[in-house]
Amino acid sequence: MIRGGDIGKGTVLLNKGTPYLVVEREFVNPGKGAAFARVKMKNLRDGSVLTQTIKTADTVEDATVDSHDGQYQYNDGENYVFMDTESFEQIMVSEDTVGDKKNYLREGDAYEILIWENEPIDVKIPTKMVFVVAESENYVRGDTVSGATKPVVTETGLVVRVPLFIKQGEKIMVNTETNEYQERVNS
Repeated sequence: MIRGGDIGKGTVLLNKGTPYLVVEREFVNPGKGAAFARVKMKNLRDGSVLTQTIKTADTVEDATVDSHDGQYQYNDGENYVFMDTESFEQIMVSEDTVGDKKNYLREGDAYEILIWENEPIDVKIPTKMVFVVAESENYVRGDTVSGATKPVVTETGLVVRVPLFIKQGEKIMVNTETNEYQERVNS
C-alpha cells in the first residue's frame, strides 16, 4: 500500500486488479479542505488512460513490478524478443504490449522491461534517442519560409518532422515522449 501523497510519476498502481502506470501527477493543496493528488494513469494491459483523484492521506494498492534489463534481439512476427542481460534468458514481449514503441527499438540496444506476475507489461524507452536519417527528400534553400519542416524516416522506420537542412545519413536526436526532433547530432 502507498499513501496518495507518495505517488509519483512512474509508480505502478493496482486498480480493480489491473496494473496502471502513473504518467502524470499533480499535487493540489486547496485553501479549504484536504490536499490531494490528481493522477493520470495508463492501463498497462490495454493502453487506456484513467484520471483519478486521491487524497494524500488515503492509501491505494501499489503493484509489485519487477524490472529487467533486456537487450532487443529481433521481432518474430508475433513477439519482440529481448535477452535478459543478467540471466541471458529470452523475454518475449507481445506486439500489443510494445505498441507504438516498436519504431524506437533497435537491435542490440538495451531497454528496461517491466514484468508483473511473470508477464511483460511494458518496455521503457529512453526520453531522448539518437537516430540515423535513412530517407530524406532534398530541399533547396529558399523554397519555403523560415521554420519549414519536412518528414524523414529513420533507420527503425520512425517518421519525424525535421528542419529542411537535415540530410540523409545525418544523426538526429528525437524526444520519444512527443516524437519531435530535438537537434542534429554531430559525431
